[in-house]
Amino acid sequence: MIRPLIILPDPVLRQLSKPLERVDDSVRKLADDMLETMYDAPGIGLAAIQIGEPVRMLVIDLAKEDEPKAPQVFINPQVVATGDEASVYEEGCLSIPDYYAEVERPATLTVSYVDRDGKEQTVEADGLLATCLQHEIDHLDGVLFIDHISKLKRDMVMRKFKKLAKDKVPGRLVG
Repeated sequence: MIRPLIILPDPVLRQLSKPLERVDDSVRKLADDMLETMYDAPGIGLAAIQIGEPVRMLVIDLAKEDEPKAPQVFINPQVVATGDEASVYEEGCLSIPDYYAEVERPATLTVSYVDRDGKEQTVEADGLLATCLQHEIDHLDGVLFIDHISKLKRDMVMRKFKKLAKDKVPGRLVG
């Protein structure tokens, strides 16, 4: 089921997400809903908080348009190590539509997590996967990619989205 996306400046995006106690059918259903919502948007990553679920789960699919889908589900992800090198990617966010900015993050990292079958996993990530994992894990901690850019640019983005929210026609779905 496609779920509505939470859009800036909604304060829900600043909530701290809670760990999931167990992986069961309801968690797998949430993962499926998140993937469907992400594909529909379209995006390459989505954190549960972006659809109003304050739990530590995210989904990613970095397959190109001409490749078969390759969905990944990360439950209770934790960064256990980061590399010394930095990389810069132009990031965007489904909760901050049509805004992109270059963000510097560690180029490599190791993440431990639980998969959709409840098994403990570890992934060593670099490139786009490393950036995407860091971006989505930030969401679980109430951090947005605009928090990694200059205050001046961040303030401009916040003003724009506050105005859009104020001008929005009542009852209109955002997504």
